Amino acid sequence: MGLFDLLRRRGRGGKGGRASGGPRGVTDADTRHLAEWAAARRGVEAYVEPRTTVTETTVVLVAHDGEWTRRRIGSLGAAQQFGRKRSIPVYEVAKTGYPKRMREYTERQRILRRREQTERDS
Repeated sequence: MGLFDLLRRRGRGGKGGRASGGPRGVTDADTRHLAEWAAARRGVEAYVEPRTTVTETTVVLVAHDGEWTRRRIGSLGAAQQFGRKRSIPVYEVAKTGYPKRMREYTERQRILRRREQTERDS
């Protein structure tokens, strides 16, 4: 028995029968968050991130101003169904990349956090 077999064996039996440290499944809270977030913003687009060994398939919703949120979605098909139901375009991030406005929003937030930290430290 190898090291990975031993680790796999130890991890069995956790929540929902999944191995500990493995990907968590999609919950109603994930879907509800996405729906509420999209309904509260305009110009929302969905970017589907493929499943990895660490995470399930996720979707990043990006609003017109670059604000974004990420949650588990289950599959590309589930993301496409979510988008169709809400008239949100759905893209595969592996094919399109992330939109520039998302990166710009993240950078603006980083700058604001640094300013606030500097003001608190002063």
